Amino acid sequence: MTLIMLCGAIAGAGLLLVIRLVDRSEPEGAVALLQLDADRRRFRQEVSLTADRRHQTESLRMRRLGASLRRVLDARGIQLPTSVRADLGVTGRSLEAHLASSLTAGLAGFFVPVLLLTPVGVVTGGIPIVVPIWLSLVGVIFGALLPTAQLRSVAADRRRDFRHVVSSFLDLVAMNLAGGRGVPEALSSAAGISDGWAFIRIRDTLETARLQGITPWAALGQLGEELSIDELRDLSTALALVAEDGAKVRESLTARAVSMRRRELAETEGRAQTRSQSMLMAQMLLCVGFLLFLTYPAVARVMGL
Repeated sequence: MTLIMLCGAIAGAGLLLVIRLVDRSEPEGAVALLQLDADRRRFRQEVSLTADRRHQTESLRMRRLGASLRRVLDARGIQLPTSVRADLGVTGRSLEAHLASSLTAGLAGFFVPVLLLTPVGVVTGGIPIVVPIWLSLVGVIFGALLPTAQLRSVAADRRRDFRHVVSSFLDLVAMNLAGGRGVPEALSSAAGISDGWAFIRIRDTLETARLQGITPWAALGQLGEELSIDELRDLSTALALVAEDGAKVRESLTARAVSMRRRELAETEGRAQTRSQSMLMAQMLLCVGFLLFLTYPAVARVMGL
């Protein structure tokens, strides 16, 4: 009876989820206008991800599934954390693809324990029903959070690369300012020096700012907000001071670039030391295991084992 009730509850929850996903009642009035404005902002942000998507392909089915999930979440006022959106922006992935991968991983985490425990139950003669249920629930949580964890790891590496590019970009801007160019010309010239993904992102941002009629330093500040990179926000503030107050910022940009490279070098040395300590610990464990392997016969003979 308990098993029948649990199966009925799971089937009912699945049917309710399907109904909620299929229900696409169109909003009216101010809600529809707000959603339209949000879609326009999201479209402008996704257009700027072209540089990262040159080496990525997203399945059309996954995009459609993620789009359905996004509409359901938006209709109920559920928004992903800002940090997740920033990670998606810096990795060049779309929100729809991330939602679809999270749902797929969650479903896989739900069914994998059941599929693995079914042969074990047949061989051993039966497993308590509570065990696969709890394992499935844990699998759902783990599977749904796994894409986000992987996204954070990839985003951290790409932010590190982007900061390295920003330090070089600051040097190039300072050199162009020293050559007598204005701030917009210095930014455009510095951004066109390379075809790396970070330089392409900066170049696309400056070009979009020119087409939209906003200042390039404001566009760089918005890019820093979207990607959660403090160096771009600081660069935007410094360039705004140059344009508005005529501040001498060339030396400041050079000093910022030097400090960024020193900090990056310190972080690299810290990671190297951490890995060296991990390797030392692994070597010590190997030595302890080898000593146990050598001394076990003698100890066993003395103790009569």
